[in-house]
Amino acid sequence: MAVELPTATGSFGDEPVLEFPTDQAPAGLHISVLEEGTGPVVNRGRQIEVNYHGQIWNGGLFDSSYKRGSTTSFPIGVGTVIAGWDEALVGKTVGSRVLISIPPEKGYGARGVPQAGIGGTDTLVFVVDIVGVK
Repeated sequence: MAVELPTATGSFGDEPVLEFPTDQAPAGLHISVLEEGTGPVVNRGRQIEVNYHGQIWNGGLFDSSYKRGSTTSFPIGVGTVIAGWDEALVGKTVGSRVLISIPPEKGYGARGVPQAGIGGTDTLVFVVDIVGVK
């Protein structure tokens, strides 16, 4: 049976709006490349620059670089970000738009991030535009 993931409006660079197909999130990590970039490949240990939209499955927005109006950068694949990002973004190409559904165990774990409104059982959904790699 195919996993139903949210749909995202817009194209690379546009602030997305998510529409959820079901109330219940699927188990496990799920990655969907919405647009395939033609730039360099993102390798483990490299610094990537991204725009992202983070929302709880069928819930509220908890963070968005689009709303702040600036990209963010960090090393990827080395444990400085949540495991779901490390696993989903390594191997993708610059210019790609990626939708990621991240279960709690690959997100913030059982503690969640209460100050951001993220509970310990919340599945997180991100739309990530890979802007650059160094």
